[in-house]
Amino acid sequence: MTDASASLTAAAAPAAPLGADAEAIAPARSPLREFWSAFSENRGAVIGLAVVVLVALAAIFADWVAPHSPIEQYRDAVKAPPMWDDGGSSRFVLGTDSLGRDMLSRLIHGARVSLFIGLTVMSVSFVIGVLLGLACAANQASKFGQLVDVVVSRVMDLIMAVPSLVLAILVVAVLGPSLANTIIAVTIVYLPRYVRLVRASALAELGKDYVIAAKVAGVGRWRLMFRTVLPNCLAPLIVQAALGVSDAILEAAALGFLGLGAQPPTAEWGTMLADAREFIRSNPSLVTLPGLAILVTVVAINLAGDGLRDALDPRLRRS
Repeated sequence: MTDASASLTAAAAPAAPLGADAEAIAPARSPLREFWSAFSENRGAVIGLAVVVLVALAAIFADWVAPHSPIEQYRDAVKAPPMWDDGGSSRFVLGTDSLGRDMLSRLIHGARVSLFIGLTVMSVSFVIGVLLGLACAANQASKFGQLVDVVVSRVMDLIMAVPSLVLAILVVAVLGPSLANTIIAVTIVYLPRYVRLVRASALAELGKDYVIAAKVAGVGRWRLMFRTVLPNCLAPLIVQAALGVSDAILEAAALGFLGLGAQPPTAEWGTMLADAREFIRSNPSLVTLPGLAILVTVVAINLAGDGLRDALDPRLRRS
């Protein structure tokens, strides 16, 4: 009986350390999973992301999703009402405009144009803003670096001193109304946001111990800025970039409404609003539908941007 008890004790003894070891070597959560866990705590951000993905997919596959061509005119169905109104039909789910073009198809193709403007403006502003912001912060010790900082900062202050829409109208008036010039104008308007953000973040990082250690180790100036400082400035930049897409879409829609953006027959939401404003009483759906498209897209991007900010900044995470 004693031998049996001893053997049972010996067999059971390793079980506790084995469990402890297994618990100790349990794999840690990946950064991507941690990010999604923090992001998904904000339900509004998840809903916004879902809407943005849906709009992006519709824009990418517009040629296959849209039931008609966005520029084809159906003279037998001019200003046809939406399907749910009296006189509407399933042939044109959202009706047609004053020239007989299908509204649903133009809205879907308009999403492609609006998202293209927003993403292009964001990308160009991001790249140029990073370069100028790091150039302002990199050479503070030299007189030439201080001169670069002063010149760039004053130019950015000058741009921000003019109302954004007024400045965009001025640029387009000089260059001429077109889609490409709209992108240039909106990029100039929103460039100072990125320059000032990168400059301030880089100056804050340059005084920290890890940067000083890298300088002592002999790291070159530009390698220090791009490989050491810039990665630690990306969190606010990513949030600004996400929110900047919605701002660019709004600015481009405003220019299109004024006739200075994308030119007919291009399907762009602001241009669609401008074409339909004279029918606001007789056919309110012609104005309501592109306005709702702008509203839903911009709100969805802003909600997703807020969730992105909360997920990237641990101080803003919900407990």
